[in-house]
Amino acid sequence: MELRYLRYFVAVAHERHFTKAAKSLGISQPPLSQQIKRLEEEVGTPLFRRLTRGVELTEAGEAFYEDACKILAMSDAALEKARGIARGLIGSLSIGITSSDAFHPHIFALIRQFQLQNPAVTVHQVEANMATLMTRLGEGELDLAFVRLPCESSKAFELKILDREPMVVALHRMHPLAGQPSLTLAQLNTTPVILFPQDVAPGLYDRVYGCCERAGIDMQHTLQSSQLSSSLSMVAAGGGFALVPQSMAAISPPDVTYHALTTPELYTDIALCWRRFERSRTVKRFLAMQA
Repeated sequence: MELRYLRYFVAVAHERHFTKAAKSLGISQPPLSQQIKRLEEEVGTPLFRRLTRGVELTEAGEAFYEDACKILAMSDAALEKARGIARGLIGSLSIGITSSDAFHPHIFALIRQFQLQNPAVTVHQVEANMATLMTRLGEGELDLAFVRLPCESSKAFELKILDREPMVVALHRMHPLAGQPSLTLAQLNTTPVILFPQDVAPGLYDRVYGCCERAGIDMQHTLQSSQLSSSLSMVAAGGGFALVPQSMAAISPPDVTYHALTTPELYTDIALCWRRFERSRTVKRFLAMQA
């Protein structure tokens, strides 16, 4: 049974008149009458009683009318949903975020802007380390990922750098150098360094490790936190100093102070990462906000 038969039937049932229904449908009356006759033959029973000045539904027609309306409504909804997905207006979007990115205001401003512009798109946020994000992005479990550069595995994807963020020194407030607004790594060579795990951000880890080593810091007796953010808790406990992205200064443990790093200057780039040859209209709508 063709959907157009149902649309013709509903129009006639609504107008209670073939000529008026044909006019509302934009067709002539004889073809409409023929289509309704074919529908009744397919159903196997009359759906209308023909009257002198119109038509009325039979008992079978009344029951058929209710179901026909439901079928047409579901068909229209399915069509609109498919068109919406094709245009990227509805659907879902999975975005990966590293734990340290969670403190950068620009990232969540972008996500919020997208949600306001695309209220029918469900946004899922997944927090994980860099290695996990890159794996899940490559396997299609994520649509986009906010990452920290340098990142060797990100070279397999498209990248757009969003911000270059300086690394700053986090010290306990009772540290002898806590009163200085800026520091060099060489000034900290007698203070243990707290490192985040390498798999959190491998490229950044190597850069931090190399800078500390060149500054004469004892890298044989480092401390390790479980995440970049937890290194601040270790600083607050008096464990040593940590190098963290400037946006993480938004975390303000009572015993932690932040200081600009002058020598060497150390930066990390925040980038948006996606698969090459991405075809999703939803992903493309998100990327279009960066144009």
